[in-house]
Amino acid sequence: TWKAPPAKVGAAVKAALETGYRHIDGAWIYGNEAEIGHALKEVEHHIPRGSLFLTSKLWNTFHNPEDVEAALDETLSKLQTDYLDLYLMHWPIAQNADDHTVDMELSENPVRTWKKMEEMVRKGKVRNIGVSNFNIRRLQNLTSSDIEIWPAINQVELNYWNPQPELLTWSKKNNILLEAYSPFGGSDMVGKTLKLPVVQRIAKKLKITPAQAIVSWHVQRGTVVLPKSVDAGRISENYHIYALPSELFDELESAATSHRPHRLTDPSARWGVDIFEDEKEDQNS
Repeated sequence: TWKAPPAKVGAAVKAALETGYRHIDGAWIYGNEAEIGHALKEVEHHIPRGSLFLTSKLWNTFHNPEDVEAALDETLSKLQTDYLDLYLMHWPIAQNADDHTVDMELSENPVRTWKKMEEMVRKGKVRNIGVSNFNIRRLQNLTSSDIEIWPAINQVELNYWNPQPELLTWSKKNNILLEAYSPFGGSDMVGKTLKLPVVQRIAKKLKITPAQAIVSWHVQRGTVVLPKSVDAGRISENYHIYALPSELFDELESAATSHRPHRLTDPSARWGVDIFEDEKEDQNS
């Protein structure tokens, strides 16, 4: 539900649920959780809460342990639910609530935040916990700390332009499931992604749409895909996936991993922290 305007998100959620989706991915910072909660209430008579998988995320300014539960409670209240199926640390960056400056110590060593998230699991307010936008070093740092609950999920940008094969391989070996946000490359690149010759070729050969070819590739890589749309037709289109023959999957995987990666979402400069610690590039290239 990222970038889904409050006026449209309720209708989009209901359209997704009627199509068959049961995983709703949200976050406090998106500013639309109350509308999502209203939509869920409107359909609960035939789509009960127990059949849904609701995700939200802890924002940077609530990383201090004393702030975590209140932030979670606000999300639960807006979503009109007693628990979340998944709660993620939205970014590996802790910011001070008063002036939004970065707390470098808590950002580098987020175990105190994590332990409070573990407490939310013990209290029954959250079923699973995970992270988002963590690279391998940050994951190694967290998981080598004194934690009781292993991160279930790492939600990151994954798409043709930024496929992150090393992170995918490491995550599979370490039993952390990757969730792909911006699976089409975000609003700026979706058109270019769907027109890629390799994608067009696969879609034509299998008689599916380019979007379905991309979503199917993501699933076949072993990731959870989070396609975003407020258009009912596209919501339905993205729901249907297909098994790509191995040679077609390999062709798309090879094309995606053979060019220089281009990260589309990176607030490092704005926050003054090198979040991903990867090779920087000209964002206009």
